[in-house]
Amino acid sequence: MPEPMTQTFPPTFLWGAATSAYQIEGAVGEDGRTPSIWDTFSHTPGRTAGGETGDVAVDHYHRYRDDVALMAELGLTAYRFSVSWSRVQPTGRGPVVQRGLDFYRRLVDELLEHGIKPALTLYHWDLPQELEDAGGWPERDTAFRFAEYARLVGEALGDRVEQWITLNEPWCSAFLGYGSGVHAPGRTDPAASLRAAHHLNLGHGLAVSALRAAMPAHNRIAVSLNSSVVRPLSQDPADLAAVRRIDDLANGIFHGPMLHGAYPETLVEATHSVTDWSHVLDTDVHTINAPLDALGLNYYTPALVSAASGEVKGPRPDGHGASEHSPWPCSDDILFHQTPGERTEMGWTIDPTGLYDLITRYTREVPGLPLYITENGAAYDDKPDPDGRVHDPERIAYLHGHLSEVRRAIADGADVRGYYLWSLMDNFEWAYGYGKRFGAVYVDYASLERTPKSSAHWYGEAARTGVLPPVPAV
Repeated sequence: MPEPMTQTFPPTFLWGAATSAYQIEGAVGEDGRTPSIWDTFSHTPGRTAGGETGDVAVDHYHRYRDDVALMAELGLTAYRFSVSWSRVQPTGRGPVVQRGLDFYRRLVDELLEHGIKPALTLYHWDLPQELEDAGGWPERDTAFRFAEYARLVGEALGDRVEQWITLNEPWCSAFLGYGSGVHAPGRTDPAASLRAAHHLNLGHGLAVSALRAAMPAHNRIAVSLNSSVVRPLSQDPADLAAVRRIDDLANGIFHGPMLHGAYPETLVEATHSVTDWSHVLDTDVHTINAPLDALGLNYYTPALVSAASGEVKGPRPDGHGASEHSPWPCSDDILFHQTPGERTEMGWTIDPTGLYDLITRYTREVPGLPLYITENGAAYDDKPDPDGRVHDPERIAYLHGHLSEVRRAIADGADVRGYYLWSLMDNFEWAYGYGKRFGAVYVDYASLERTPKSSAHWYGEAARTGVLPPVPAV
Protein backbone atom coordinates (compact mmCIF):
# COMPACT_ATOMS: atom_id res chain seq x y z
CA MET A 1 0.00 0.00 0.00
CA PRO A 2 1.46 3.42 -0.89
CA GLU A 3 2.51 5.70 1.92
CA PRO A 4 -0.14 8.29 2.93
CA MET A 5 0.34 11.75 1.49
CA THR A 6 0.71 13.37 4.92
CA GLN A 7 4.28 14.53 5.49
CA THR A 8 4.83 12.76 8.81
CA PHE A 9 8.30 12.73 10.36
CA PRO A 10 9.66 10.25 12.91
CA PRO A 11 8.74 11.17 16.51
CA THR A 12 12.45 11.49 17.46
CA PHE A 13 13.21 13.88 14.57
CA LEU A 14 14.90 17.07 15.80
CA TRP A 15 13.38 20.37 14.69
CA GLY A 16 16.03 23.01 15.14
CA ALA A 17 17.37 26.34 14.05
CA ALA A 18 20.98 27.41 13.58
CA THR A 19 23.07 30.54 14.15
CA SER A 20 26.76 31.45 14.41
CA ALA A 21 28.60 33.47 17.02
CA TYR A 22 29.88 36.42 15.00
CA GLN A 23 26.57 36.84 13.20
CA ILE A 24 24.44 37.24 16.33
CA GLU A 25 26.38 37.76 19.55
CA GLY A 26 27.78 41.29 19.39
CA ALA A 27 29.68 42.25 22.56
CA VAL A 28 32.90 41.93 20.58
CA GLY A 29 35.05 43.62 23.22
CA GLU A 30 33.44 42.28 26.39
CA ASP A 31 34.63 39.76 28.96
CA GLY A 32 38.06 39.27 27.45
CA ARG A 33 37.09 38.63 23.84
CA THR A 34 39.69 39.73 21.28
CA PRO A 35 39.31 40.31 17.53
CA SER A 36 38.73 37.46 15.13
CA ILE A 37 39.48 37.60 11.43
CA TRP A 38 35.88 38.69 10.85
CA ASP A 39 36.29 41.67 13.17
CA THR A 40 39.34 42.72 11.18
CA PHE A 41 37.76 41.98 7.80
CA SER A 42 34.49 43.80 8.50
CA HIS A 43 36.36 46.86 9.77
CA THR A 44 38.45 47.02 6.59
CA PRO A 45 36.93 49.54 4.14
CA GLY A 46 35.27 47.98 1.12
CA ARG A 47 35.06 44.46 2.50
CA THR A 48 31.41 44.41 3.62
CA ALA A 49 28.26 46.04 2.29
CA GLY A 50 28.01 49.55 3.69
CA GLY A 51 31.00 48.89 5.93
CA GLU A 52 28.71 47.03 8.32
CA THR A 53 30.19 44.92 11.10
CA GLY A 54 29.16 42.39 13.73
CA ASP A 55 30.11 44.69 16.61
CA VAL A 56 26.54 44.64 17.92
CA ALA A 57 24.92 42.19 15.50
CA VAL A 58 21.60 41.32 17.19
CA ASP A 59 23.03 41.51 20.73
CA HIS A 60 22.38 37.84 21.50
CA TYR A 61 25.16 37.97 24.10
CA HIS A 62 22.90 40.06 26.33
CA ARG A 63 19.51 38.82 25.07
CA TYR A 64 20.11 35.07 24.97
CA ARG A 65 17.51 34.29 27.65
CA ASP A 66 14.77 36.00 25.67
CA ASP A 67 15.98 34.30 22.50
CA VAL A 68 15.86 30.87 24.11
CA ALA A 69 12.39 31.58 25.48
CA LEU A 70 11.32 32.50 21.96
CA MET A 71 12.71 29.20 20.61
CA ALA A 72 10.71 27.32 23.22
CA GLU A 73 7.59 29.32 22.45
CA LEU A 74 7.93 28.40 18.79
CA GLY A 75 8.29 24.71 19.66
CA LEU A 76 11.89 24.09 18.60
CA THR A 77 13.49 20.95 20.00
CA ALA A 78 17.11 21.70 19.06
CA TYR A 79 19.40 24.70 18.62
CA ARG A 80 22.72 24.77 16.81
CA PHE A 81 25.07 27.58 17.83
CA SER A 82 28.79 28.21 17.50
CA VAL A 83 31.39 29.18 20.05
CA SER A 84 33.52 32.25 19.41
CA TRP A 85 37.07 30.94 19.63
CA SER A 86 38.52 34.34 20.57
CA ARG A 87 35.89 34.75 23.30
CA VAL A 88 37.09 31.68 25.18
CA GLN A 89 40.76 31.56 24.11
CA PRO A 90 41.61 35.11 23.01
CA THR A 91 45.01 34.46 21.45
CA GLY A 92 44.11 31.06 20.02
CA ARG A 93 46.55 29.41 22.39
CA GLY A 94 47.07 29.06 26.12
CA PRO A 95 44.50 29.14 28.93
CA VAL A 96 40.82 29.89 28.51
CA VAL A 97 38.98 32.96 29.74
CA GLN A 98 36.35 31.64 32.13
CA ARG A 99 34.10 34.67 31.59
CA GLY A 100 33.86 33.73 27.94
CA LEU A 101 33.13 30.09 28.70
CA ASP A 102 30.57 31.17 31.30
CA PHE A 103 28.43 32.72 28.60
CA TYR A 104 28.17 29.39 26.82
CA ARG A 105 27.55 27.59 30.12
CA ARG A 106 24.63 29.94 30.78
CA LEU A 107 23.31 29.53 27.23
CA VAL A 108 23.46 25.72 27.42
CA ASP A 109 21.79 25.68 30.83
CA GLU A 110 19.02 27.93 29.53
CA LEU A 111 18.46 25.65 26.53
CA LEU A 112 18.31 22.53 28.69
CA GLU A 113 15.88 24.17 31.12
CA HIS A 114 13.55 24.78 28.16
CA GLY A 115 13.89 21.24 26.84
CA ILE A 116 15.95 22.27 23.80
CA LYS A 117 18.89 20.09 22.78
CA PRO A 118 22.08 22.13 22.20
CA ALA A 119 24.29 21.33 19.21
CA LEU A 120 27.65 23.07 19.56
CA THR A 121 29.77 24.06 16.57
CA LEU A 122 33.38 24.76 17.48
CA TYR A 123 34.35 26.73 14.39
CA HIS A 124 32.12 28.90 12.22
CA TRP A 125 34.79 30.94 10.43
CA ASP A 126 35.97 33.28 13.24
CA LEU A 127 39.66 32.43 13.63
CA PRO A 128 41.40 34.49 16.35
CA GLN A 129 43.26 37.29 14.60
CA GLU A 130 46.51 36.40 16.38
CA LEU A 131 46.49 33.00 14.69
CA GLU A 132 45.89 34.59 11.30
CA ASP A 133 48.80 36.93 11.97
CA ALA A 134 50.89 33.80 12.51
CA GLY A 135 49.83 32.44 9.11
CA GLY A 136 46.24 31.26 9.61
CA TRP A 137 44.85 28.02 8.24
CA PRO A 138 47.54 27.68 5.55
CA GLU A 139 49.95 27.01 8.45
CA ARG A 140 50.06 23.53 9.95
CA ASP A 141 50.28 24.79 13.53
CA THR A 142 46.73 26.21 13.32
CA ALA A 143 45.35 22.65 13.18
CA PHE A 144 47.03 21.84 16.50
CA ARG A 145 45.83 25.09 18.05
CA PHE A 146 42.28 24.16 16.99
CA ALA A 147 42.56 20.74 18.63
CA GLU A 148 43.71 22.34 21.89
CA TYR A 149 40.78 24.77 21.76
CA ALA A 150 38.40 21.84 21.10
CA ARG A 151 39.74 20.02 24.15
CA LEU A 152 39.23 23.04 26.40
CA VAL A 153 35.65 23.58 25.28
CA GLY A 154 34.94 19.85 25.46
CA GLU A 155 36.16 19.74 29.05
CA ALA A 156 33.99 22.73 29.98
CA LEU A 157 30.73 21.77 28.26
CA GLY A 158 30.96 18.07 27.47
CA ASP A 159 28.90 17.18 30.54
CA ARG A 160 25.90 19.11 29.20
CA VAL A 161 26.21 19.15 25.41
CA GLU A 162 25.87 15.81 23.63
CA GLN A 163 26.00 16.91 19.98
CA TRP A 164 29.30 18.42 18.78
CA ILE A 165 30.31 19.74 15.36
CA THR A 166 33.96 20.45 14.67
CA LEU A 167 33.86 22.69 11.58
CA ASN A 168 31.13 24.49 9.70
CA GLU A 169 31.60 24.59 5.93
CA PRO A 170 35.38 24.29 5.73
CA TRP A 171 35.10 24.89 1.98
CA CYS A 172 34.12 28.50 2.67
CA SER A 173 36.91 28.96 5.21
CA ALA A 174 39.52 27.69 2.75
CA PHE A 175 38.39 28.87 -0.65
CA LEU A 176 36.39 32.02 0.05
CA GLY A 177 38.80 33.12 2.78
CA TYR A 178 42.12 32.32 1.07
CA GLY A 179 41.15 31.88 -2.60
CA SER A 180 38.63 34.43 -3.82
CA GLY A 181 39.04 36.71 -0.79
CA VAL A 182 35.34 37.50 -0.42
CA HIS A 183 35.41 36.15 3.15
CA ALA A 184 37.81 36.79 6.00
CA PRO A 185 40.76 36.97 6.04
CA GLY A 186 40.42 38.15 2.43
CA ARG A 187 43.51 36.52 0.93
CA THR A 188 43.74 35.51 -2.74
CA ASP A 189 46.32 32.75 -3.01
CA PRO A 190 45.23 29.46 -4.68
CA ALA A 191 48.10 27.49 -3.13
CA ALA A 192 47.27 28.87 0.31
CA SER A 193 43.63 27.90 -0.13
CA LEU A 194 44.58 24.28 -0.79
CA ARG A 195 46.92 24.23 2.21
CA ALA A 196 44.15 25.76 4.31
CA ALA A 197 41.74 23.03 3.21
CA HIS A 198 44.17 20.34 4.31
CA HIS A 199 44.89 21.97 7.66
CA LEU A 200 41.19 22.41 8.30
CA ASN A 201 40.83 18.69 7.65
CA LEU A 202 43.76 17.96 9.95
CA GLY A 203 42.33 20.24 12.63
CA HIS A 204 39.04 18.40 12.36
CA GLY A 205 40.67 15.01 12.83
CA LEU A 206 42.81 16.19 15.74
CA ALA A 207 39.77 17.83 17.33
CA VAL A 208 37.72 14.63 17.09
CA SER A 209 40.42 12.79 19.01
CA ALA A 210 40.74 15.60 21.54
CA LEU A 211 36.99 15.66 22.14
CA ARG A 212 36.84 11.89 22.55
CA ALA A 213 39.47 12.14 25.29
CA ALA A 214 37.78 15.08 27.03
CA MET A 215 34.10 14.14 26.99
CA PRO A 216 31.72 11.34 28.03
CA ALA A 217 31.68 8.45 25.58
CA HIS A 218 28.00 8.90 24.74
CA ASN A 219 28.55 12.34 23.21
CA ARG A 220 28.24 12.49 19.44
CA ILE A 221 30.73 14.23 17.13
CA ALA A 222 30.05 15.41 13.58
CA VAL A 223 31.24 17.88 10.95
CA SER A 224 29.02 20.16 8.82
CA LEU A 225 29.93 20.19 5.13
CA ASN A 226 28.37 22.42 2.49
CA SER A 227 28.77 19.68 -0.07
CA SER A 228 27.78 20.87 -3.52
CA VAL A 229 25.30 19.19 -5.81
CA VAL A 230 27.21 19.64 -9.07
CA ARG A 231 25.34 19.05 -12.33
CA PRO A 232 26.57 19.18 -15.94
CA LEU A 233 25.21 21.64 -18.49
CA SER A 234 25.14 18.75 -20.98
CA GLN A 235 26.24 15.14 -21.27
CA ASP A 236 29.22 16.17 -23.37
CA PRO A 237 32.35 14.43 -21.99
CA ALA A 238 34.02 17.80 -21.43
CA ASP A 239 31.10 18.96 -19.25
CA LEU A 240 31.13 15.70 -17.30
CA ALA A 241 34.86 16.18 -16.71
CA ALA A 242 34.11 19.69 -15.44
CA VAL A 243 31.63 18.22 -12.96
CA ARG A 244 34.28 15.82 -11.67
CA ARG A 245 36.79 18.64 -11.21
CA ILE A 246 34.39 20.84 -9.27
CA ASP A 247 33.04 17.90 -7.29
CA ASP A 248 36.59 17.10 -6.20
CA LEU A 249 37.23 20.71 -5.15
CA ALA A 250 33.87 21.21 -3.47
CA ASN A 251 33.32 17.81 -1.93
CA GLY A 252 36.08 15.25 -2.35
CA ILE A 253 38.74 17.48 -0.84
CA PHE A 254 36.87 17.20 2.48
CA HIS A 255 34.80 14.03 2.47
CA GLY A 256 37.59 12.08 0.78
CA PRO A 257 39.98 12.13 3.74
CA MET A 258 37.30 12.60 6.42
CA LEU A 259 35.01 9.75 5.36
CA HIS A 260 37.07 7.54 3.05
CA GLY A 261 40.65 8.00 4.23
CA ALA A 262 42.15 9.45 1.04
CA TYR A 263 42.21 12.53 -1.15
CA PRO A 264 40.84 11.85 -4.65
CA GLU A 265 43.70 11.12 -7.04
CA THR A 266 41.94 13.23 -9.67
CA LEU A 267 42.06 16.21 -7.29
CA VAL A 268 45.78 15.86 -6.70
CA GLU A 269 46.44 15.52 -10.43
CA ALA A 270 44.24 18.51 -11.35
CA THR A 271 45.95 20.87 -8.90
CA HIS A 272 49.58 19.87 -9.43
CA SER A 273 50.35 23.19 -11.15
CA VAL A 274 49.52 25.01 -7.89
CA THR A 275 50.82 22.63 -5.24
CA ASP A 276 52.82 19.44 -4.99
CA TRP A 277 50.81 18.47 -1.86
CA SER A 278 54.03 18.18 0.15
CA HIS A 279 52.15 19.82 3.04
CA VAL A 280 50.31 16.49 3.49
CA LEU A 281 52.39 14.26 5.76
CA ASP A 282 52.17 10.48 5.66
CA THR A 283 50.10 10.11 8.83
CA ASP A 284 47.76 13.06 8.23
CA VAL A 285 45.01 11.27 6.35
CA HIS A 286 44.75 8.60 9.05
CA THR A 287 44.31 11.39 11.61
CA ILE A 288 41.68 13.13 9.49
CA ASN A 289 39.78 9.86 9.02
CA ALA A 290 38.74 9.75 12.69
CA PRO A 291 35.39 7.93 13.07
CA LEU A 292 32.34 10.18 13.27
CA ASP A 293 28.97 9.66 14.93
CA ALA A 294 27.03 11.73 12.39
CA LEU A 295 27.43 13.97 9.35
CA GLY A 296 25.94 17.44 8.97
CA LEU A 297 24.89 18.60 5.51
CA ASN A 298 24.29 22.24 4.59
CA TYR A 299 22.38 22.88 1.37
CA TYR A 300 21.07 25.94 -0.44
CA THR A 301 21.27 25.55 -4.22
CA PRO A 302 22.83 23.26 -6.84
CA ALA A 303 25.70 24.16 -9.16
CA LEU A 304 25.52 23.88 -12.96
CA VAL A 305 28.86 23.71 -14.76
CA SER A 306 30.37 23.21 -18.18
CA ALA A 307 33.72 23.27 -19.87
CA ALA A 308 34.60 26.72 -21.17
CA SER A 309 34.77 27.13 -24.93
CA GLY A 310 37.34 29.93 -24.75
CA GLU A 311 39.38 32.08 -22.41
CA VAL A 312 37.52 32.92 -19.20
CA LYS A 313 38.06 36.28 -17.51
CA GLY A 314 36.35 38.36 -14.86
CA PRO A 315 34.04 37.56 -11.94
CA ARG A 316 32.84 33.98 -11.64
CA PRO A 317 29.05 33.48 -11.42
CA ASP A 318 29.31 30.64 -8.93
CA GLY A 319 27.03 31.94 -6.19
CA HIS A 320 29.81 32.92 -3.80
CA GLY A 321 30.14 36.64 -4.41
CA ALA A 322 31.79 38.60 -7.17
CA SER A 323 35.57 38.58 -7.20
CA GLU A 324 38.23 38.79 -9.86
CA HIS A 325 39.81 35.83 -8.09
CA SER A 326 38.25 32.40 -8.43
CA PRO A 327 37.66 30.22 -5.35
CA TRP A 328 38.26 27.17 -7.58
CA PRO A 329 42.00 26.49 -8.06
CA CYS A 330 43.06 25.26 -11.50
CA SER A 331 39.54 25.62 -12.88
CA ASP A 332 39.77 28.62 -15.20
CA ASP A 333 38.55 26.38 -18.00
CA ILE A 334 35.23 25.71 -16.24
CA LEU A 335 32.12 27.88 -16.37
CA PHE A 336 29.34 28.14 -13.77
CA HIS A 337 25.83 28.76 -15.09
CA GLN A 338 22.70 30.12 -13.43
CA THR A 339 20.32 27.22 -12.92
CA PRO A 340 16.75 27.88 -14.09
CA GLY A 341 13.89 28.56 -11.69
CA GLU A 342 12.80 30.97 -8.98
CA ARG A 343 15.55 32.58 -6.91
CA THR A 344 16.00 33.90 -3.40
CA GLU A 345 17.33 37.35 -2.57
CA MET A 346 20.82 35.84 -2.71
CA GLY A 347 20.24 35.04 -6.37
CA TRP A 348 20.31 31.33 -5.56
CA THR A 349 17.97 29.09 -7.52
CA ILE A 350 15.40 27.24 -5.44
CA ASP A 351 15.72 23.52 -6.14
CA PRO A 352 14.65 21.19 -3.30
CA THR A 353 15.55 18.12 -5.37
CA GLY A 354 19.20 18.98 -4.78
CA LEU A 355 18.73 18.34 -1.06
CA TYR A 356 17.28 14.90 -1.79
CA ASP A 357 20.21 14.16 -4.10
CA LEU A 358 22.68 15.24 -1.42
CA ILE A 359 21.07 13.09 1.27
CA THR A 360 20.88 10.01 -0.93
CA ARG A 361 24.48 10.47 -2.10
CA TYR A 362 25.83 10.35 1.43
CA THR A 363 23.47 7.55 2.36
CA ARG A 364 25.20 5.54 -0.37
CA GLU A 365 28.73 6.77 0.39
CA VAL A 366 28.67 6.25 4.16
CA PRO A 367 25.87 3.77 4.89
CA GLY A 368 25.02 3.57 8.56
CA LEU A 369 26.22 7.11 9.37
CA PRO A 370 23.30 9.24 10.65
CA LEU A 371 22.70 12.51 8.81
CA TYR A 372 21.49 15.91 9.97
CA ILE A 373 20.56 18.86 7.78
CA THR A 374 22.53 21.42 9.74
CA GLU A 375 21.68 24.38 7.50
CA ASN A 376 18.98 25.08 4.95
CA GLY A 377 17.07 28.29 4.38
CA ALA A 378 16.44 31.31 2.20
CA ALA A 379 16.87 35.08 2.24
CA TYR A 380 13.94 37.29 1.28
CA ASP A 381 13.23 41.00 1.47
CA ASP A 382 11.00 40.73 4.53
CA LYS A 383 9.21 43.80 5.86
CA PRO A 384 6.62 44.33 8.61
CA ASP A 385 3.09 45.18 7.53
CA PRO A 386 1.24 48.20 9.03
CA ASP A 387 0.23 46.05 12.00
CA GLY A 388 3.84 45.03 12.65
CA ARG A 389 3.41 41.46 11.42
CA VAL A 390 5.88 39.92 9.01
CA HIS A 391 4.43 37.64 6.36
CA ASP A 392 6.91 35.57 4.35
CA PRO A 393 4.94 33.05 2.28
CA GLU A 394 7.94 32.53 -0.02
CA ARG A 395 9.99 31.18 2.86
CA ILE A 396 7.15 28.88 3.93
CA ALA A 397 7.01 27.48 0.41
CA TYR A 398 10.79 27.09 0.43
CA LEU A 399 10.75 25.22 3.72
CA HIS A 400 7.84 23.03 2.71
CA GLY A 401 9.59 22.08 -0.53
CA HIS A 402 12.90 21.21 1.12
CA LEU A 403 11.42 19.44 4.13
CA SER A 404 9.26 17.39 1.75
CA GLU A 405 12.45 16.21 0.06
CA VAL A 406 13.94 15.33 3.46
CA ARG A 407 10.83 13.30 4.20
CA ARG A 408 11.04 11.60 0.79
CA ALA A 409 14.66 10.66 1.47
CA ILE A 410 13.70 9.20 4.87
CA ALA A 411 10.93 7.19 3.21
CA ASP A 412 13.54 5.89 0.76
CA GLY A 413 15.74 4.65 3.60
CA ALA A 414 17.95 7.62 4.54
CA ASP A 415 18.74 8.01 8.24
CA VAL A 416 18.12 11.74 8.61
CA ARG A 417 17.61 12.58 12.26
CA GLY A 418 17.11 16.32 12.31
CA TYR A 419 16.80 19.61 10.43
CA TYR A 420 18.25 22.98 11.46
CA LEU A 421 16.66 25.94 9.73
CA TRP A 422 19.05 28.71 8.73
CA SER A 423 18.54 30.91 10.49
CA LEU A 424 16.77 31.42 13.78
CA MET A 425 16.71 35.17 13.23
CA ASP A 426 17.92 37.87 10.88
CA ASN A 427 21.56 38.69 11.49
CA PHE A 428 24.87 39.88 10.08
CA GLU A 429 25.20 38.05 6.77
CA TRP A 430 28.97 38.23 6.39
CA ALA A 431 30.13 40.35 3.43
CA TYR A 432 26.49 41.22 2.66
CA GLY A 433 26.15 43.05 5.97
CA TYR A 434 22.58 43.31 7.18
CA GLY A 435 21.03 43.44 3.72
CA LYS A 436 20.05 39.76 3.46
CA ARG A 437 17.45 38.37 5.86
CA PHE A 438 17.55 34.60 6.39
CA GLY A 439 15.74 34.57 9.73
CA ALA A 440 12.47 32.95 10.71
CA VAL A 441 12.39 35.75 13.28
CA TYR A 442 12.48 39.35 12.03
CA VAL A 443 14.93 41.70 13.77
CA ASP A 444 14.45 45.46 13.68
CA TYR A 445 18.10 46.48 13.57
CA ALA A 446 17.39 49.90 15.13
CA SER A 447 15.57 48.60 18.22
CA LEU A 448 16.72 44.95 18.05
CA GLU A 449 13.12 43.92 18.67
CA ARG A 450 12.36 40.36 17.59
CA THR A 451 9.16 39.48 15.69
CA PRO A 452 8.47 35.89 14.59
CA LYS A 453 7.58 35.81 10.91
CA SER A 454 4.74 33.68 9.60
CA SER A 455 7.35 31.08 8.61
CA ALA A 456 8.42 30.79 12.27
CA HIS A 457 4.87 29.92 13.29
CA TRP A 458 4.54 27.49 10.36
CA TYR A 459 7.81 25.80 11.29
CA GLY A 460 6.82 25.71 14.94
CA GLU A 461 3.62 23.87 14.06
CA ALA A 462 5.66 21.33 12.09
CA ALA A 463 7.96 20.91 15.10
CA ARG A 464 5.06 20.37 17.52
CA THR A 465 3.12 17.95 15.31
CA GLY A 466 5.79 16.24 13.21
CA VAL A 467 3.64 16.95 10.16
CA LEU A 468 4.26 19.64 7.54
CA PRO A 469 1.38 22.11 7.54
CA PRO A 470 0.02 23.15 4.13
CA VAL A 471 1.50 26.16 2.38
CA PRO A 472 -0.90 29.10 2.85
CA ALA A 473 -2.29 30.80 -0.20
CA VAL A 474 -0.47 34.01 -1.06
